[in-house]
Amino acid sequence: MRKKLLHLQPTLVTVFPWKFQLVKWTDWRQYVMPSDMRWKGYKDHAWGHDELKPISKSFGEWFGLGLTLIDSLDTMWIMGLKEEFEEAKNWVEKELSFNKNVDVNLFETTIRILGGLLSSYHLTGDQLFLEKAKDLGSRLMPAFKTPSKIPFSDVNIGKGTAHPPRWTSDSTLAEVTSIQLEFRELSRLTQDPQYQDVVNEIMKLVHKLPGKQDGLVPMFINTNSGQFTHKGVFTLGARADSYYEYLLKQWLQGGKTEDDLLEDYLQAVEGVKKHLVKQTGPSRLTFVGELSHNRFNPKMDHLVCFLPGTLALGAHNNLPGDHMDLAVQLMETCHQMYTQMETGLSPEIAHFSLQASDGRDVIVKPADRHNLLRPETVESLFYMYRFTKDTKYRDWGWQILQSFNNYTKVSGGGYTSINNVRDPVNPGPRDKMESFFLGETLKYLYLLFSDDMELLSLDKYVFNTEAHPLPIWPSPPK
Repeated sequence: MRKKLLHLQPTLVTVFPWKFQLVKWTDWRQYVMPSDMRWKGYKDHAWGHDELKPISKSFGEWFGLGLTLIDSLDTMWIMGLKEEFEEAKNWVEKELSFNKNVDVNLFETTIRILGGLLSSYHLTGDQLFLEKAKDLGSRLMPAFKTPSKIPFSDVNIGKGTAHPPRWTSDSTLAEVTSIQLEFRELSRLTQDPQYQDVVNEIMKLVHKLPGKQDGLVPMFINTNSGQFTHKGVFTLGARADSYYEYLLKQWLQGGKTEDDLLEDYLQAVEGVKKHLVKQTGPSRLTFVGELSHNRFNPKMDHLVCFLPGTLALGAHNNLPGDHMDLAVQLMETCHQMYTQMETGLSPEIAHFSLQASDGRDVIVKPADRHNLLRPETVESLFYMYRFTKDTKYRDWGWQILQSFNNYTKVSGGGYTSINNVRDPVNPGPRDKMESFFLGETLKYLYLLFSDDMELLSLDKYVFNTEAHPLPIWPSPPK
């Protein structure tokens, strides 16, 4: 892979993990090897642990499985950081063990760790990653031993037991329908159908369940009954978002052969347009709100900013052209969620003004002003630039990167989430860098800025919801 200086009006930026370095360069066509490529904060203060606390120069644990390290493997490989990659690979080989008495979240472990291992195997061809993926996959299987075949949210990978959260027997819809890409790929690589069978069964059940509204799904599903709960509440944000993403991506992964997945995706997009898409009063910004028992709420999570990229990906694969029209409009709104904030960073949740007299389009409630370094907007900018070649999407990504550098970068290494995107004087650092910042946000920025349009071609790879690229399966012989 390549290390490049990347052209942006006319400043160049070398993009490499954990430290962005701005460089003035008169001839943008020259490529320069960056001089300092240490992912210093994590390596110095959190090596082998789940998350870096960059301000206190310490670490936090979630599962105790080196979450940031594994989530970042393919980012390092894509950026050409071979020395750093080899150090991390050595840790995976010698230190990573799944034989631990620890409860892990099925969804988070699948998308971050199983996805990271599978993508690293595909990029490098190193069997180590596949063997680790097989070990983890087999240890996650007890989650599926439920009366309904809808998996429990939590599994003890050492004991081989699984259970729902302490407070409910429900699982969230997004979590049980966003593990399919990874488990299906594990079956393909191992020639063991059990992994694909259990996740395909979930999609078959959800496909025929009552309680949808024009393809939109409730946020919860019961592991005992297999039925939707909390019916009548529909969102494309937390607890439902990646269900819609994985409908399209499973269809693409499998070579566009599974008609039920495509049918559910197309119906869902129509449901979104019918029930959730509105425009603001002041500037006519198009956004996706929420529906609660037929009452519309003009609230949009930053998580929903995955949608422009997903719609664009579908349109690129010959789905209706108006999907791309909606993608362009929503991309503008996600951009405005950044530019209308004093720090240039989006809040976790935005509310939108429906009245022209309100003056401003984006309203942020005090409890929603935090920024967790999330990737969804730069993810969609990457897709939009790949498919349109419109340089404004690079410019918008560049502005976001500058804001991350101005308000979240920590001098000792790493980046921190912040409490208040409306206060540039005191944004309120939280002393936490989620693994997805290195695994997703920086990766999508790098791919957005790269001039190599075949670097992880979107006709050859499908990205899981943690930005780990998995191959689109070759068509079976006819």
